[in-house]
Amino acid sequence: MPRSEVLFVGGRSGVGKSTAAAALHDLLVAADVRHAVIEGDVLDLAHPAPHVEHPEAHLAERNLAAMWARYRELGHHRLVYTNTVSVLEHERLAAAMGDDPVVTVVLLRAGDAVVADRLTRRAGGSTPQAQLAHSTRTAGRLDTATADTVTRLDTDSTAPLAVARRLASLTGWIPD
Repeated sequence: MPRSEVLFVGGRSGVGKSTAAAALHDLLVAADVRHAVIEGDVLDLAHPAPHVEHPEAHLAERNLAAMWARYRELGHHRLVYTNTVSVLEHERLAAAMGDDPVVTVVLLRAGDAVVADRLTRRAGGSTPQAQLAHSTRTAGRLDTATADTVTRLDTDSTAPLAVARRLASLTGWIPD
């Protein structure tokens, strides 16, 4: 079986990670490229937060390892993984996959006004101020803490399909 390949897509809330991943999924399906998509935000979504109460548990990594093992059994070797901080944790996440994958890491970015509009639409018409403030803080942290080797991609005025095409180009999963 070919070596695993993984695309980690990170960025603040409202930047378009899930939307870009869905558009990339559609492109890959149209090109008949075998792949899986995992929304990393749900791998350790619980209350109280497992990473706070039991930081040694590494629940996201353990759940990713279990899920990826099942995909590999089915013959998959390409993974699109979205998670806000995956750009900071990509080495641990890649290690959890267990098979030394080829790694591509992309930080999606967008300005406050664009993100506020997207979060307002997501919330059904009212801007969630606490979520917007958290997203803004996260954007700053991600920009400063993410390695210079990580590709940064602005999504402010870029349609999801164009973002997906750029992601596909970065991975090389769809021939030009």
